[in-house]
Amino acid sequence: MSLRDTLKGTGVALVTPFNSSHQVDFNALGKVLDFVIHGGVEYIVTLGTTGETPTLDKQEKIDIINYTFEKVGGRVPVVVGLGGNNTNELLKDLDTYPIEKAAAVLSASPYYNKPSQEGIFQHYKVLANESPKPIILYNVPGRTGSNITADTTLRLAHEVDNIAGIKEASGNMIQCMQILKGRPKDFLVTSGDDHVTLPLIAAGMDGVISVAANCFPIDFTEMVRLCLRNDSSTAKSFLYKLLEGFDLLFAENNPAGAKAFLAELGIIENYLRFPLVPLSEPIHEKVKKYLATLS
Repeated sequence: MSLRDTLKGTGVALVTPFNSSHQVDFNALGKVLDFVIHGGVEYIVTLGTTGETPTLDKQEKIDIINYTFEKVGGRVPVVVGLGGNNTNELLKDLDTYPIEKAAAVLSASPYYNKPSQEGIFQHYKVLANESPKPIILYNVPGRTGSNITADTTLRLAHEVDNIAGIKEASGNMIQCMQILKGRPKDFLVTSGDDHVTLPLIAAGMDGVISVAANCFPIDFTEMVRLCLRNDSSTAKSFLYKLLEGFDLLFAENNPAGAKAFLAELGIIENYLRFPLVPLSEPIHEKVKKYLATLS
């Protein structure tokens, strides 16, 4: 089975719960994993930026990976996020992090130093040639400061064997369609934006790596499955039910929105690590009111 088949549907970019001492709360992490798996997600993405990875040290990341594999216990595939703007350090991470059980590695394009398209291509080519697992590109210009163009994505897809897919969060529908038109048959293309998942799947994407699936896994995964079955009429009813929730998730920062929802659901405590802070009280009140409409 190709990675495109294995990771079709909803992946969830998992939050990292913290306790009142701002240490990783593994008990709460286990509750989140059970919540989203029981809710129907097709796979887990651990150590994405939704997991506040910029504030985790290496040992914490290793512990989170190991715990995630143990807790998931093979119920669904797990993708591990390993990205950064230092190619040589990433090569060391690929060699030293416990990714043996991972379905793939999700790797965000280099941030801040804004490489050229050739630099982005060479960065990923080096990673793919050394990685023991397939590499999924992650294009999120709003965070990294640079875009992976459709031409560069397709060049990587066709020329580098171990590049297996892309999480596309550019917000550029034309660019997305160019990738979908030119991709190899088994190349995974998944949305990185909850708001536009429905139209992107309608255009040919294979699913989404979602923040919202942390909080509304049952409704969100059903929406995605309906989209993949080309039942957009029914899927739209879920989209419009969840749309205000999407807005609240990203009203101030990610994952403050997701953590506010999960705290109100009694699954985690509402703690983040600086420089991120919890939602402001007015937005948090809107979270409570919106959740009441779902019950």
